[in-house]
Order: sequence, then C-alpha cells, then structure tokens
Amino acid sequence: MGHAVSLHSKVKQARILILGLDAAGKSTILYKFKFKEPFSTIPTVGFNVEMIQTEKHLQLTIWDVGGQEKLRSLWCYYFENTDGLVYVVDSTNKETIDESKKEFQRILQNELIKNVPVVLLANKQDIPGALNADEITRKFNMKKYCSDRDWYVQPCCAISGQGLAEGFSKVSEFVKKSKDEALNFAKQSVRLKTSRKV
Repeated sequence: MGHAVSLHSKVKQARILILGLDAAGKSTILYKFKFKEPFSTIPTVGFNVEMIQTEKHLQLTIWDVGGQEKLRSLWCYYFENTDGLVYVVDSTNKETIDESKKEFQRILQNELIKNVPVVLLANKQDIPGALNADEITRKFNMKKYCSDRDWYVQPCCAISGQGLAEGFSKVSEFVKKSKDEALNFAKQSVRLKTSRKV
C-alpha cells in the first residue's frame, strides 16, 4: 500500500484550460484525444472536465469551457492556477477569425494567465481553404502577443485526431518545463534563506 502511494506521489498534476469560440471544436478535440474514437458533442453550456495521463509522470486535468459569447465573460473565473492554455481556432471560418483573435489577446492580457504556456490548435485542417499553421501564427500575431511565454501553433483535425497527440505532447513539454523551473527557483530560495541564517 505504501509503495503504491509513493509511486502515485511522483505523478505531477497540471491544470489545462481549453478555450476558443463556440463551434471551434474544443469538446470534440478533448473527447477524441481521450477516447481515440469519434465522439458526438453538443454545444458546451458551462464546462467539461477530464483527467488524462499524457506521460508516465504527468496527469492533465483538462477544463473545456463553453465558447458562446455570453459565456466568455466567465472565462476569467477559470484562469487561476492554470498551468497551460490550449486555444482552439476554427481555421476555416474567415468571418469569426478576427473575433477569435480579439478574445485570444484579451485572455493573454489577464494577470492570472501571465507567463502560462500556450498551444494554439488550428482546427479543421481537413476542410479545403483552411488557414495553415503559418497563416494562423501571423494572423494571431503570436510572436508579439506570446513573447513572454512558451507557445506553439499545431494544425489539427478534431474529427480524425490528426495533430492532437502532437499538440498535447507540446502542452505536456511546456508544463513540465515550467514546473521544473518553478521547483528549481523554490530550491534556490530555500538555499539562500538557509545560507543567510548560517
């Protein structure tokens, strides 16, 4: 029993937030990634939450929050203690892409999300005319707005699952890096305090 507990304690926990406009494919992405099968979803009126172990020592608690306009003002209530942000974009909808960009930039300006790594999923790549990863990177001005954090743009298709493993692998990589940096900083602070006392 004690051995099982000690093994479990080695697993790092991370809180991941999935945001994006309604119909971008957030819930489809979450459930396709978790269950590896086609999943019928309805518009999220609130949130879905799932735990997924992406690597041996990392478990993600993923919060998928509804993207309808009336729900976006509530997004900020989910920001606290977030370790990583996954922002989903409908790469085919030219009419909503500017609105999506504005919402994305508004999120990044919130102090609670400061320095949190971002993976932007450019969804619906299976549809002709979809903006590719480079076009989304330029359109969302990622180099400017994400200069204070790790970021990555991953093309994907929620229906087939293409690109999802790569996207969440990048999330895991960023989260592990930031958690390791925070741990090292904490250790250095303790050493400084100890050396001052001596």
